Amino acid sequence: MAVTIYGLGCKSTKKAKQWMINNQIPFVERDIKKDPLTVPELQDILRLTMEGTDDIIAKRSSHYQKVEVDFDDLSLVELLEMIQEQPKFLKSPIIVDRNKLQVGYNADEIRQFLPRKTRKFQLLNWTKENLQPIEW
Repeated sequence: MAVTIYGLGCKSTKKAKQWMINNQIPFVERDIKKDPLTVPELQDILRLTMEGTDDIIAKRSSHYQKVEVDFDDLSLVELLEMIQEQPKFLKSPIIVDRNKLQVGYNADEIRQFLPRKTRKFQLLNWTKENLQPIEW
């Protein structure tokens, strides 16, 4: 299954896309300003989070700060419908495949999307180049 990058066209989304291209990982990009996530898609993303909506909502954004709504008083469905209407509430990018999730761009964490064989090969090369055998 291809990786999906949900983004707002920000610098972090562009970095994630370039990383995928450089590492030859097939991905699908979706501009969530033009094509917002549906409530079921948001629920699928939440299924992969550790902290629920706290992981995906950009609480420090000016868009979030301007809203005069107490998010804690909303039901989950109401909150997801609000996010669907206002995608700028989301952090960007949100990178997903079948069972992996990364919110925002992080150069170390994005490696989780590399195939396991590639990660093992890179580790072996690094080990060979950086570790010296111990002489007794």
